[in-house]
Amino acid sequence: MGKLIYLWFALKVALCSCQSDKRQNGFDKARSAYKVSKIGRLPSIANESSGLARDEHHHSLWVHNDSGGKPELYEMDYSGKLLSTRQVPDAINVDWEDLAQSPDGTLFVGDIGNNANKRRDLRIYSFSPATNTTASITFRYADQHSFPPSADSLSFDCEAFFFYNNKLYLFSKNRSKTDQFVKLYELPAQPGDYLASVQDSIFINSQVTAADVNPSGTSFALLTYGKILLFGIENGQIDFAHPQECIKIGKKQEEALVFVNDTDLVMTNEQGTLYSIRRR
Repeated sequence: MGKLIYLWFALKVALCSCQSDKRQNGFDKARSAYKVSKIGRLPSIANESSGLARDEHHHSLWVHNDSGGKPELYEMDYSGKLLSTRQVPDAINVDWEDLAQSPDGTLFVGDIGNNANKRRDLRIYSFSPATNTTASITFRYADQHSFPPSADSLSFDCEAFFFYNNKLYLFSKNRSKTDQFVKLYELPAQPGDYLASVQDSIFINSQVTAADVNPSGTSFALLTYGKILLFGIENGQIDFAHPQECIKIGKKQEEALVFVNDTDLVMTNEQGTLYSIRRR
């Protein structure tokens, strides 16, 4: 069954293109403007990586495992060499899906995976490596009323979020065949229990698996199976109003993405490969 799943993903990625995004949303096809190259392998302890964050002070990356893994973060260099392991205290890995970081170094760990669309315990851990303390942000979707909803409304899974201006922005990964709109939700980045309401939505013919915002706060990226979509940020507003570029990448089951500067990114896939996406 595992081989069949990988074959399905390989076919899905191979057939993925930017044509529909250009036609429907106005993205520029930008593959030729970027150099995509393999730069390393993830450490063996990160055998099912799902999130990435950049530690600018130590010139390193943080990574974690997907559902059922240990509640740990792994620090590595840009070739994938393991540098340190940090347990996140008072945390459980139900289905960790993405990482985000604030300017003060706080790491936000998204226990937000919801494949069956029936979880009532969605949580983002706020972990301070400096003090080794953890706080929790719990939430529910304001537009979800059934657990699970009907098969044509499976839009309450999420594998992608980032921190921006003291808020967290989450992007849905729709699993229904009839509803391919990605929904954008907003949450405060402070501990508490919240109701997340839809802020915007966009039709994307692929499932979103990771997101990040660049250091200057002028652009954000969504990773999907087979491509990266870049959006501009104007007047500090996170929305889908300013589509910029679509970069076809096609590197198997892509799961994690992080900006390393304003134009360049690092990406991982579930097969353990580390890639650089660098603007030429």
